[in-house]
This record gives sequence, C-alpha cells and structure tokens, in this order.
Amino acid sequence: MSGSPSRRTADEALVRRALEVAAAAPAEDVPVGAIVLGPDGRELAAATNRREADGDPFAHAEVLALREAARALGDGWRLEDCTLVVTLEPCTMCAGAAVAARVGTIIFGAWEPRTGACGSLWDVVRDRRLVHRPEVRGGVLEDDCAEILEDFFRARR
Repeated sequence: MSGSPSRRTADEALVRRALEVAAAAPAEDVPVGAIVLGPDGRELAAATNRREADGDPFAHAEVLALREAARALGDGWRLEDCTLVVTLEPCTMCAGAAVAARVGTIIFGAWEPRTGACGSLWDVVRDRRLVHRPEVRGGVLEDDCAEILEDFFRARR
C-alpha cells in the first residue's frame, strides 16, 4: 500500500471498522464486512455477506452496503465521491456494482487471488474501456483481514 502516512492511518481506521462489521456476519456466511462513506466522510451503510443466511446469491457485503448507501443518500443511485471499504478484495460482481454505482474510491483489506477483480485475478475497476474508474487502495491491514477469513474456513474443515 502506498500513500502518505496520514492516508494510510485513515485507511486502516476504515478497514478496522469494516472488520468490526465482518465480525457480526451470520455464522454460516463468509465474514466479509463492507461500509460505504458519503462524500462528507459520514458512514452511510454497513453490511456483511448474507448469501447463506438469506439464500440470495447477490447478498455480498458490498452489494448490500451499496444498496443501503443509495437509500441513505436518497437522491438516486449514483454514489459519486463515496468510498466503499471492504475487508476482502471485491469479486467481479461487486467490482462491477461499485463501478455502476460510480463509487469514487474502493479501499480493501485482503487480496483475493482466486476471485478478486480489483487487481488480483482481474482488474475490472481500472479497465480503460469503462466510463468510470474508481481509485483503488488494496492490502490495507491485509493480515488482519485474511486472519478472520482463515479462522472461518479452518473451523469448517
């Protein structure tokens, strides 16, 4: 992760908040937490994965948080100048949703080499053919974010 020390510190605080959200995930769901901050830095939404709990293939933390943030803003679907913070690198669906919502910045913790779409396996969000490309800062508190996932999967083996 690059950037100024103050930006790194701020990003770490945001990812810590997303980790708090992840810790509240339903027991059967992969503990991923996402928050969305408005242009003024106020938290608009927080969500965990709920695919298993809700039986909904689209109930990824990012999608749920983006929907909630759009409702909180109340002025349409555009989340321009908003920031999506998530504990795990977004997949193609979630990366595409962030682009479609016009999110300004994506900050995430652990890289996901098997399904990540913000620089690992794919780089959906920075494809030059897109009209909108959010700023991406990944690997923030990567070890802490990976640990909660490793603990979850270790418990299921």
